Amino acid sequence: MEREYQHEPLRSPLIQITGQEQDEVKVDNDTLKNNKSIAVRREIFEEVEKQLWLAGPLISVGLLNFCIQIISVMFVGHLGELPLSGASMATSFCSVTGVSLLLGMACALDTLCGQSYGAKQHRMLGIHTQRAMLLLMIVSIPLAIIWANTRTILIFLGQDPEISEEAGKYAQLMIPSLFAYGLIQCLNRFLQTQNIVFPMVFSSAVTTLLHLLVCWLMVFKYGLGSRGAAIANSTSYWVNVLILTLYVKFSPSCAATWTGFSKEALHNIPSFLRLAIPSAVMVCLEMWSFEMMVLLSGLLPNPKLETSVLSICLNTASTVWMIPSGFSEAISIRVSNELGAGHPWAARLAVFVVVVMTVIEGILVGTVMILMRNIWGYVYSNEVEVVKYVAIMMPLLAASNFLDGIQGVLSGTARGCGWQKIGAFINLGSYYLCGIPSAILFTFVLYIGGKGLWLGIICELIVQVLSLLVITLRTDWEQEAKNAADRVFDSITSENIVF
Repeated sequence: MEREYQHEPLRSPLIQITGQEQDEVKVDNDTLKNNKSIAVRREIFEEVEKQLWLAGPLISVGLLNFCIQIISVMFVGHLGELPLSGASMATSFCSVTGVSLLLGMACALDTLCGQSYGAKQHRMLGIHTQRAMLLLMIVSIPLAIIWANTRTILIFLGQDPEISEEAGKYAQLMIPSLFAYGLIQCLNRFLQTQNIVFPMVFSSAVTTLLHLLVCWLMVFKYGLGSRGAAIANSTSYWVNVLILTLYVKFSPSCAATWTGFSKEALHNIPSFLRLAIPSAVMVCLEMWSFEMMVLLSGLLPNPKLETSVLSICLNTASTVWMIPSGFSEAISIRVSNELGAGHPWAARLAVFVVVVMTVIEGILVGTVMILMRNIWGYVYSNEVEVVKYVAIMMPLLAASNFLDGIQGVLSGTARGCGWQKIGAFINLGSYYLCGIPSAILFTFVLYIGGKGLWLGIICELIVQVLSLLVITLRTDWEQEAKNAADRVFDSITSENIVF
């Protein structure tokens, strides 16, 4: 017994803690947990605010730029059926053969400029942008040759000769806008990756308002018809380039990122193309699949009705898409900036926040679309048959918009991380191995009609969302931050590194 007593102090703590002290330790732990919870909530609210300040202006820019094409087609529509058909076909042809490619290549700047800005290598933003502008201008030359031969190509593809003639004239006069469009995309990404978005809104607003006036003057005042609308398009695009260029040149906000033209832009071209080419493939595969749906609609039993309704649905979807498109651009900026800055947790949080916001947006917009389904068709047509058909299609549009929003922000995450090659393979599989075959199956085998085409779009979006979601959930954000650092510092010489 005495021996046990002697060893008792060895089994007891060196410092005796009373019940009161234990309560104080417990209170301190609870306080730490509460403070941590408050800090996390604060970070979430700050991230929501940052993304809304980016997405709001970017949505406006997208809508304003989209309005330029819509305004032109609306003015031409008052000239008659043939000019409208020609302008519509030319716009679609130009989108497939030029706009999609330049847009995709410019998206490489989402990764390069965004991560360089996050890493505080500000001078490299100007170098990356100059390199992109040079390459896009070079690529625009063969595209311009294609546009110049639009009439011949359309006739070769079996299109109506009169419409092809009209479309050919329209596309030829659109050639100057091709070069301007490439520059606009580069300048926009140069600015938005620095979180400078309001000057883009101003530039787009001024351009769109001016386009209304120029289009009216060219089409009606000077009697140039559909040719006037094409000339107005090119004029407006170059006005936009001029405004953005003046801002970049003279604004103090760009003093550190644009230091003038440099021969460094001629270096590391292969590294830019390694991102630009898969980025272009990623965008082109998506845009081309929707154009193929329009072509497939012409093979249905009532092609005029089916094509008209599908065109209305695509126009509606394109307009509504501008909202999640703004979020897609915003998350691309946030992810690239945070990875470049070496903040993997902030990048991961940004992705979580944008997905939640997009889901909420998709539910709200989808609900509005379903509630308006019986009257929306009257915006485009007075024919009861068309209006009823559009009402049937609207719930499918709501579902596709919901999925398209999620895939849009996940694709934005992919651009911010530099996963363009992965995105290209996902788009190839989802659109051309799943979506279009599904659309053909539903439409021509199961005889569902135009609804089958849109069900095919929904199938491809489901596959795309699931694929991107799996990759995003399995992402090692610490490794992505290291990859971003390697990408930034591999693109610059040692004497230009800023510590």
